[in-house]
Amino acid sequence: MKTPPSDPSFSRRQFVRKVARGAIWAGASAYAQTAAHAAETNPFAYDVKRFSRTDPKLIGWHEVSRRTCPIKDARRLAIGPDDTIYVAAGTQILRWAATGERPHLELGAPVRCIGVALDGVLFVGLTDRLAIFDAAGRRQTDWPAPGPKTWFTGLAVSDRDVFAADSGQRLVWRYDRSGRVLGRIGARDPARGVPGFVLPSPFLDVKLHADGLLRINNTGRHRVEAYTIDGDFELAWGEASAAIHGFCGCCNPIALTLLPDGRTVTCEKGLPRVKVHRPDGTFESVVAGTETFAENVRQCTNPNDCTRGGLDVAVDSRGRIHILDRVTGEVRTLQPGARA
Repeated sequence: MKTPPSDPSFSRRQFVRKVARGAIWAGASAYAQTAAHAAETNPFAYDVKRFSRTDPKLIGWHEVSRRTCPIKDARRLAIGPDDTIYVAAGTQILRWAATGERPHLELGAPVRCIGVALDGVLFVGLTDRLAIFDAAGRRQTDWPAPGPKTWFTGLAVSDRDVFAADSGQRLVWRYDRSGRVLGRIGARDPARGVPGFVLPSPFLDVKLHADGLLRINNTGRHRVEAYTIDGDFELAWGEASAAIHGFCGCCNPIALTLLPDGRTVTCEKGLPRVKVHRPDGTFESVVAGTETFAENVRQCTNPNDCTRGGLDVAVDSRGRIHILDRVTGEVRTLQPGARA
């Protein structure tokens, strides 16, 4: 299977050519067309300008540092067990450690996602395979694509399992640490009460919560869902809304991570913003609002059907939140509380 280009203008249309053949995509396309028509005929229905400024009382975090990725097309962010920051940019992975920058890792193909185990083993998602590096940064092996439409976009790693979000096949693969497939999570299954992922664009993320359940973003349904590692659907929260408590546009949240106390951090595109939610999904605070990401906002002429821009997020051992702006390549570090 041919690897898609790393050009940041890579669009949902190209994604569709590879993976969209089923009824779910047909429904998502119809939704996008309906939204566009509504925007033309009803100027009030999709007016999101009033949501582009954040009430200062809702902001519970402040920025303490910022740096810029020197490589174009920054996509994903991960934090290692020693708080090393990993940035997937183009065909490389940048590693920023507390002791200084470490040599970049070259993959030879666009890097889509990163996961780091507690023992330092690095798992890298390319579009259609996973590459595994040891803690010293030496490439050990590759795991082949589990299907012809695979499009890896998210990774979560435990001491025994690797969970790989596959937006192409609209599911999450469960592997053991040797690369053996143990199961599939999230594929539509009415008999088991699994609703299935609706993905109008290639954003599917996965994280393993301290409660033992996976948290997965179902962007077309505008919510976060929880599954057992065996694939049982447990719960969901979230709603479609441009208001601060909801998820805006055609398909959000596009990425998520977890704070040490179990709260969830989400990212949105269109109206790029990062928010914290309590364990039950209730909105708690804004980490960074739309006004923080001016260049990112300019990528979307219609925030309700935006396929460009976006953010990623990760949390370090100190509970600080790191945000990657996929447009500017900036990585912001924020900590809780008002600026001193």
